[in-house]
Amino acid sequence: MSEPLPLDDDVRRHLVHLQVERRLAARSLALYAQAFARLQAFATASGVPLRETQVHHVRRWAAQMHSQGLGPRSIALVLSAWRGLFRWWVAEALVAHNPVEGVRAPKAAKPLPKALSVDHAMALADMRPGVPPDAPLAAGAALAERNGAVLAARDQCLVELLYGCGLRVGELVGLDLRPGPAAAGWVDAPDGSANVLGKGSKRRSVPVGSAALKALRDWLGVRSQLARVDEPALFVSSRGTRLTAGQVRSRLKLRALRAGLPMHVHPHMLRHSFATHLLQSSGDLRAVQELLGHASITTTQVYTKLDFGHLSKVYDAAHPRAKRKG
Repeated sequence: MSEPLPLDDDVRRHLVHLQVERRLAARSLALYAQAFARLQAFATASGVPLRETQVHHVRRWAAQMHSQGLGPRSIALVLSAWRGLFRWWVAEALVAHNPVEGVRAPKAAKPLPKALSVDHAMALADMRPGVPPDAPLAAGAALAERNGAVLAARDQCLVELLYGCGLRVGELVGLDLRPGPAAAGWVDAPDGSANVLGKGSKRRSVPVGSAALKALRDWLGVRSQLARVDEPALFVSSRGTRLTAGQVRSRLKLRALRAGLPMHVHPHMLRHSFATHLLQSSGDLRAVQELLGHASITTTQVYTKLDFGHLSKVYDAAHPRAKRKG
């Protein structure tokens, strides 16, 4: 393997500029130096003087990096370094134009949202924490047990609304006890619906199932033991004030651990699970879009990929022609 070419003097001056003027960290400088070494290697292999690089050269070199297995994010970083170099050279009157302007890296594939299996979702929803029968009784044990039961009722309701209604965590913690002009959202138990304020300040109404309504009744029966008298929030913390998204994440993580789930569970995973399981059962993409509050159906279509993955597993496990012989 040939030794890398020494960096061009004006490239090294730019690195000094990044270190002294921009105060880049050593790790960042090393990445920039690697990117410039790539640029020089491409220019040399193509027989192109470095300062005569044109847009079509940059596009070809970006395509070569992609074909060599470099990921879209890494290519974007390299192009960013090149873009900054030529921009600096334009300012220094070393080149007339920046050939990297307008050249973009290939789009990185968006990872599919992770959803729980139906069994794991049921295990999370059905988990009932309690005081172990052999737990030692100490001073204040009765109070601790009572508070634990109140928090358990609240957490049960949180899970049922996240998974049963597909709410975002921000929509969940924004729910108020009662409807009103200042309320971001509320649950209308007699109507069996939740009214929430979603992204872009768009309101939507989603049905609330029987399991969530029961959990809501249980929580409302003990909410006053935690909530401050003047607190409008439906869900409150142990301090009596509105529950935060971070607190929901922490409680859900703890609940998943206690339920024995083998993965990290976060609120948005329950929203993904809601959408995936509903689509698997109904196949109605437009209805799922409305329930999730997506402005565009293209956002919802990601769940068709998750559903296809589920169908593929069913096919592979059940169909006699699925297993291919080597």
